[in-house]
Amino acid sequence: METKVPIEELVAKVLAELERLRYSHESLSGFRAFYKRVIAFANERKEPYFSEELGRDFLKEKYNCSINYYTEAMPKTFRSPIRKIRILGDFQLHSLVLRRMVKKPGYVKPPQFQKELMDYERECENNEYSKRGLRSRMQRLFFFIDYLDARGFQNVNEITAETISDYVKTIYAHHEKSMAAILTTLRVFLRFLYLNRYTLEDLSVKVPKQKKYYYPAVPSVWKQEDVVRMLENVDRGNPTGKRDYAILLLVSRLGMRVGDLKSLKLTDLDWKSKTIVIRQSKTNNVITYPILKDIGWALIDYLRNARPVSDSPYVFLRMNVPFEAFGRDANLHNIITKHTRNAGITVPRGKRRGLHSLRHTLASTLLERGTPLPVISEVLGHITSRSTAFYCQVGIEGLKQCALDPEEVFRDASR
Repeated sequence: METKVPIEELVAKVLAELERLRYSHESLSGFRAFYKRVIAFANERKEPYFSEELGRDFLKEKYNCSINYYTEAMPKTFRSPIRKIRILGDFQLHSLVLRRMVKKPGYVKPPQFQKELMDYERECENNEYSKRGLRSRMQRLFFFIDYLDARGFQNVNEITAETISDYVKTIYAHHEKSMAAILTTLRVFLRFLYLNRYTLEDLSVKVPKQKKYYYPAVPSVWKQEDVVRMLENVDRGNPTGKRDYAILLLVSRLGMRVGDLKSLKLTDLDWKSKTIVIRQSKTNNVITYPILKDIGWALIDYLRNARPVSDSPYVFLRMNVPFEAFGRDANLHNIITKHTRNAGITVPRGKRRGLHSLRHTLASTLLERGTPLPVISEVLGHITSRSTAFYCQVGIEGLKQCALDPEEVFRDASR
């Protein structure tokens, strides 16, 4: 529950907590200087307490930062001051500094919760969750565990409905889809604790249910001539161009996901049957793609004339030493950005032009050609047709056929 104290006292408590968390001397000096300016700003406005409104006004006046940092991406220029302002708000509300950084593979589990976390992770693996899905699930869970650790909890039986309510307050401003994922992860974990007798009460029923509606965003798609133009302008006279061309073809012609491209192995290429057989990293389903003629020659050109000499089992490698597979977090956005610019293609403001948009384009093209949704689902590797249905929003010709002719409606009504 929020307990307001004078802003000077709040700042003093925050600085003491940062020191306890062993922030470096340089970081602490930066926080002190920043908060000194915040206090001066509050005094000028004769505001004795910190508030979110005060923080937003401070950022706007001192940094010309007027973005809604709860719902919009934070530019690097404003990331540090926004972080410092959010720390004040978090501490005022929860009496602790919330860690918002993405967890790394080397995350150290708090010892008092280590057994429960390891057992839960093992059960997820036994349920054959994909590696990508399990990683995302555990990272969402680590934030909750960090919250418990920061509040001094020593046992999962100390968790109460009030604890869950307080934690949910820390995530209320996330995007609707992020909120749903966080709440679902928390609910499943708490249910696991109860069923495996780690807790005496089933606290999963205390996790609030989110009232949400399925309003998927309109997919960002390319004009077909722009896709052709970009592919034609790839310089295949150098090794990097040969690799990039093969990657772009696999996405635009087959709709492969970036994660599957990065994990594609040489043994997945069945040249005898002219197919690519992989287990999708997102869905864990096995899917078979045809090696179309242009894709086959692009892959052959890359493998024979461009792929670095390496013992790596993966098809696509970095072109700089050490020659190894792309990193886990690489989204390959630089590849499509580079070739879009080289082709002189202008991206409209607000439009996304990552590799995933080529999947959207393939789906909308198939839809325009009258391909049934179940077939498109199979091509894209969707588990259900519901995931594919939102491409109907960009099927312009199909929408035109669904549209009513006002004159015809009025004519029928007058009869």
